[in-house]
Amino acid sequence: MQTNPTYSSLVAVGDSFTEGMSDLLPDGSYRGWADLLATRMAARSPGFRYANLAVRGKLIGQIVEEQVDVAAAMGADVITLVGGLNDTLRPKCDMARVRDLLTQAVERLAPRCEQLVLMRSPGRQGPVLERFRPRMEALFAIIDDLAGQHGAVVVDLYAARSLADPRMWDVDRLHLTAEGHRRVAEAVWQALGYDAEDPDWHAPVPATAPPGWVARRTADVRFARQHLLPWIGRRLTGRSSGDGLPPKRPDLLPYEDLTR
Repeated sequence: MQTNPTYSSLVAVGDSFTEGMSDLLPDGSYRGWADLLATRMAARSPGFRYANLAVRGKLIGQIVEEQVDVAAAMGADVITLVGGLNDTLRPKCDMARVRDLLTQAVERLAPRCEQLVLMRSPGRQGPVLERFRPRMEALFAIIDDLAGQHGAVVVDLYAARSLADPRMWDVDRLHLTAEGHRRVAEAVWQALGYDAEDPDWHAPVPATAPPGWVARRTADVRFARQHLLPWIGRRLTGRSSGDGLPPKRPDLLPYEDLTR
């Protein structure tokens, strides 16, 4: 990996994590780590171009079908691919099929860019995600294997203690806060060979007084009613929060500052 490289373009492929939920901007749109990363990269490269094909809720099969060939055809310097986690959170998941689809995606993307970036997604603690943890870790093993075969960079967010902290997660407990997305952008920035702006992005967050019992139970009830039950309903019926939504930024165009 070269030090302080100059990349001229970035394409981001994936689901809600790459779309930027829940890093909400005043106009109601989402920012997220990929936009933050593009901001930094553009400052180093005049004429920088950026596309973000991510759509919330997408399974790896949908990402391969709808996004991968589009991204490959763009010929960007850097492509980020984050997918498969939504599959592991479904009631039934064929991990062999997930492996095959991820392999297809990496084989199509790696030759078409200067640097392919894969990720071990962050995972917070909690009873809901705990039952899916073996699948998640099997997914990360697949990602590590593919990266080794195809020269991709793996950004290990799963091992970052800071991102396991509940304070880095939105009230839906599935998507990172603005601070969480900032730390992910820093992690990818460093993985691409740029000088660190926050060397301690992965370090544990300073302790604060935990909320009281009543506040925790109130938050649990609100989470179950507003987020958990609808999420379970979508999983059981095969629906997705991204059904009918277009890609976030479908064309590889000159960069606009999306962080404002």
